[in-house]
Amino acid sequence: MAPLVTDWFRQNARDLPWRRPGFPAWGTLVSEFMLQQTQVSRVIPRLEEWLERWPTPVHLAAEPPAEAVRAWGRLGYPRRALWLHAAATQITERFDGTVPDDVDDLLSLTGIGDYTARAVAVFAYGRRHPVVDTNIRRVIARAVDGDAEPGPPNAKRDLPAMEALLPDDLAEAAVFNAGMMEIGAIVCVARSPRCDDCPLVARCAWRAAGYPEYTGPVKAKQKAFAGSDRQVRGLVMAELRSTHRPIGAAELAGVWSDPEQLARAIAGLVSDGLAVHSPDGYALPHE
Repeated sequence: MAPLVTDWFRQNARDLPWRRPGFPAWGTLVSEFMLQQTQVSRVIPRLEEWLERWPTPVHLAAEPPAEAVRAWGRLGYPRRALWLHAAATQITERFDGTVPDDVDDLLSLTGIGDYTARAVAVFAYGRRHPVVDTNIRRVIARAVDGDAEPGPPNAKRDLPAMEALLPDDLAEAAVFNAGMMEIGAIVCVARSPRCDDCPLVARCAWRAAGYPEYTGPVKAKQKAFAGSDRQVRGLVMAELRSTHRPIGAAELAGVWSDPEQLARAIAGLVSDGLAVHSPDGYALPHE
């Protein structure tokens, strides 16, 4: 299976910044933070701006968290910016400004979970670890297990399943991780998979079984964004990012017509550390 994936990837991989020779480990870490629940096309320009301004963790750690949140812009889930700033500070203080290559060391950093730690170790440093994201889980579910969709994430199941497929060679293992991810991202997609373009088409268990329907647990659908607390939080954050001074409650009242929902959104931002309250109003943290 591995040669099919790696040969296909070498011929079909998208040209993405974090895949280019010489791309720094810090850039890989930043990209992984930004790519969580965010489209690649939205991440690339923000990533390039970020690395031009803060080419190392030391550069970011030298600035207040407010600047990280402001530079995050409209990527969404801005807590990632706070976590990335905290991680940069920890890398600066504990690892002499160099992104660590050890999974356990990476896991000790704020905001880094099992997937991100392994992704950085593999894609930045060439270490041999199974990397499992949603796309890889889908490819394994279909090609290996014959299921239309993967079940709920389970590291005790997912990591051994990928480990069993991983080549022994370090370089090939890294390419295989990236290749499986790429197949899931652009070929074996959740809806309307392009089976005829898949390098695993001849050995796909799901295809061989006649594409049976998924019968496992149904994922809860995310609520619509329009009118949600997430939308209100985003509007408040846009106001806070637009200035370097505190914004009073009266000013923020114009952001949203429902005072109760607005108050709930603001309280949530304060609770998450994305906004701070003072007698002068609300501002980004450590403005």
